[in-house]
Amino acid sequence: MITLRPAQSRGHFDFGWLDTHHTFSFGDYFDPEHEQFRVLRVLNEDRVRPGQGFGTHGHRDMEILTWVLSGSLEHRDNLGTHGIIRPGEAQVMSAGTGIRHSEFNASGTEEVHFLQIWILPERPGLAPRYDQVTFPDEDLRNRLCLVASPDGAEDSVRLFQDVRVFAARLDAGREGQALIPSGRAGFLQVATGSVSLNGIALQAGDGARIEQEPSFRVVAGSPSEILFFDLA
Repeated sequence: MITLRPAQSRGHFDFGWLDTHHTFSFGDYFDPEHEQFRVLRVLNEDRVRPGQGFGTHGHRDMEILTWVLSGSLEHRDNLGTHGIIRPGEAQVMSAGTGIRHSEFNASGTEEVHFLQIWILPERPGLAPRYDQVTFPDEDLRNRLCLVASPDGAEDSVRLFQDVRVFAARLDAGREGQALIPSGRAGFLQVATGSVSLNGIALQAGDGARIEQEPSFRVVAGSPSEILFFDLA
């Protein structure tokens, strides 16, 4: 069973400096039918204007994964971490017992476009931590590349939850496919471009829950970037 979450049905706010779409309930957006999917709690698509961003704020007990699509995002936190996140880099932050950080567009001239993903941790009270891994384009091109996992397999960033996150940059006409083990489910997010998922057309911003399906096949109708979540 595939259940679509069309881009236009998401929560949307435009604050001038931030244009944001929410797949699941977040902040002032609440939809009882879309509060989370299994342990996938937040999937926000954000565009931040040059030189703007999120001032220092706190989080607790959440695995926070950031995937930049274009531009660059500057991160600082109270662990002493300072870094720039660019396309092809997965950044994870375990908020655990509490962490404070800021995120700003690292450019004074270009917009930054990224996905902010929150995953419920396997247990509360974890020690806060930060990690960031770069994936070369050849690892992402026309294949599903593991970018986050519970065991850090294939040099992915580690998540403290039974979730595997794959990313792919598909040229037009190219495809990706994978099995979905019994008892697990998937969520596909089309970040850019257009694809078909088991024959169903999806556009940029669309998402889809994949349940009780033994496998999935996604074919790009145009150059596309996708994320796939393998969820326990």
